[in-house]
Amino acid sequence: MGDKSMSLEDFAGTIESGMTIGIGGWGSRRKPMALVRQLLRSDVRDLTIVTFGGPDAGLLCAARKVRKLVYGFVSLDSIALDPHFRAERERGGVEVAEYDEGMFVTGLRAAANRLSFLPTRAGLGSDVLTMNPDLVTITSPYSDEEYVAMKALRLDVALVHVNRADAAGNAQYLGPDPYFDDLYAMAADRCYVSTERIVASEDLLAAGPAQSLLISRLFVDGVIETPRGAHFTSCDPDYARDEAFQAHYASAARDTDSWELFCKTFLNADEQGYHEAVAEFHANRSEQEEGR
Repeated sequence: MGDKSMSLEDFAGTIESGMTIGIGGWGSRRKPMALVRQLLRSDVRDLTIVTFGGPDAGLLCAARKVRKLVYGFVSLDSIALDPHFRAERERGGVEVAEYDEGMFVTGLRAAANRLSFLPTRAGLGSDVLTMNPDLVTITSPYSDEEYVAMKALRLDVALVHVNRADAAGNAQYLGPDPYFDDLYAMAADRCYVSTERIVASEDLLAAGPAQSLLISRLFVDGVIETPRGAHFTSCDPDYARDEAFQAHYASAARDTDSWELFCKTFLNADEQGYHEAVAEFHANRSEQEEGR
């Protein structure tokens, strides 16, 4: 089946400025954060990011990597809005296309099926059409019913994170929700999967039921083993969201000096350095709590 395993550095070398990149996961849940951090370390810019957004969108906006953001929402779940996203929206720093969640999924489905659009009732009668004047409505050829013609959200590259994968690119989620990671993979010209652990193909069924095999190797171009690669978002059942660190991230975004210190401490190192800094953050926090 071929070995598609690769390093974070090799993955980053395949990404070019100006690309349209779809990022899987949902809010602050099972985001391919190790891949996002690798993009932060790279020289790529002018990206179009397509996402049910969380800190992936926030970090890339903060680093001025984003030209356009296409989204259904951008939330940290336990924190309503990602602070960097909010700041960019308020200052008009990036071009945006905000869709109803149903419209967003329809756009991914259209791209996955290599169609230019699909009809949907989602968005009818709403300001989503007003805010996105490039969208049009169509009349069914079989009735007088009107639909939104949701255009395909075609991707140059999709990035997703899963619990397990084999080296050939068969990818497995073990948590409660697949989100729409399979649609991202099929909607893209290339897909890169980060995973908590690369296992032998025969071990995938031992880890979970057959329906948990979310993404076929046919749609995957590279597999990157990144333990805790979704941190600080959740990756159930392997680990929950790191709420303390997420709160620290959101707090650091409040002023320039705090954010510069956050970047210096956590983001300017390689992936191992990031996790070492996170461990030190929690150790210091524990010491402070014990000293109270």
